[in-house]
Amino acid sequence: MLSQDRWILPDGIEEVLPADAAHLEALRRKVLDLFFSWGYRFVMPPLIEFIEPLLTGAGSDLDLQTFKLIDQQSGRLLGVRADLTPQVARIDARTRGGDVPSRLCYLGTVLHTHADRLSRSRDPLQVGAELYGHAGTASDLEVIRLMLELLRVAGLPEPHLDLGHVGIYRGLADQAGLDERQETELFEILQRKAAAELQEYLRDNGVARREADMLAALEELHGDFEMLGQARSRLAGAGPKVLAALEQIAAIGESLRSELPDLNIHFDLAELRGYHYKTGAVFAAFVDGYGKEVARGGRYDEIGKAFGRARPATGFSADLKTLARLGARSDPAADDGAIYAPADDGAELRAAIAQLRRQGRIVIQELAGQAATADAMGCRYALVRQDGEWRIQPLAGD
Repeated sequence: MLSQDRWILPDGIEEVLPADAAHLEALRRKVLDLFFSWGYRFVMPPLIEFIEPLLTGAGSDLDLQTFKLIDQQSGRLLGVRADLTPQVARIDARTRGGDVPSRLCYLGTVLHTHADRLSRSRDPLQVGAELYGHAGTASDLEVIRLMLELLRVAGLPEPHLDLGHVGIYRGLADQAGLDERQETELFEILQRKAAAELQEYLRDNGVARREADMLAALEELHGDFEMLGQARSRLAGAGPKVLAALEQIAAIGESLRSELPDLNIHFDLAELRGYHYKTGAVFAAFVDGYGKEVARGGRYDEIGKAFGRARPATGFSADLKTLARLGARSDPAADDGAIYAPADDGAELRAAIAQLRRQGRIVIQELAGQAATADAMGCRYALVRQDGEWRIQPLAGD
């Protein structure tokens, strides 16, 4: 008898059973078809590789999430990918095409050392799209629109969009004369929304009153389009890069509002997702009833520099398992109902079964000597010989 321990999986690692796997695979196909229709080309980076390129430009957070092991052939340190974005950036750097924008998409399992606090998963099925070679807001808008379309295809109702820009905080920190350590410490305080601690830190580090007021204002500058007017007023003393960053997200928001008037858009100047490697506009999508983003992305123009091609870049990613779990469930093939075929090896029955399968129907043929009934196998119909032909009939009770 097998030990029960052999059934136990590590925390945060899951197996997907048939019904859920079928739904997940159907969604995978829809998502890739969507990406293809927008001109994004599919790439398949390796699951495991030398550690250095896996962590390039991605900051310490990704380092902590990456499983590491020694390659028995080379003796070098390997990593199991925790994020596909650096790998896709390398692929773009190696695929030189002049200044032509490059659109790449991907879908694959990643592995994390620590589970996500909400989904408790350590093996997300990461899906995403990246656009390289364009620095304007038009490319940011394209990937946001594609992200929203992905959520629609996945059946997630009425997403909320959060918009921010890491350049606003970075510009103010530079204007305040903060060094790299101070900038990181202040960033962490902002993420905790600790107003009193923020004021104390600015005072203890000798930040001038004007710059301190603008940095402290970031915690309060969140809301709808009306907030943008307050931001322009309270950040009026900021440098041109900060003001340009503010106008960039305002322009992105206005374009989306014009195209999608029902979209709930929220601005947050202190929400800096991916701060350690993002360089511009950042965004995330939320749905009611789920406590974290279902998709996120932003601009990260410097990530390809280590690969010899620091092109402008923007993109987004999501966990397809989360989208499948939260979205509307649809399995048209299953809705038609599986068809039971008897254990007959005749040429006519084989031809009838083959034709139905080519039409997309599910046909389960009885195995000689089996005890299970058609109903037990999940069939709603049966192939029955009538008037010299094999015909589909509902099973009793359907």
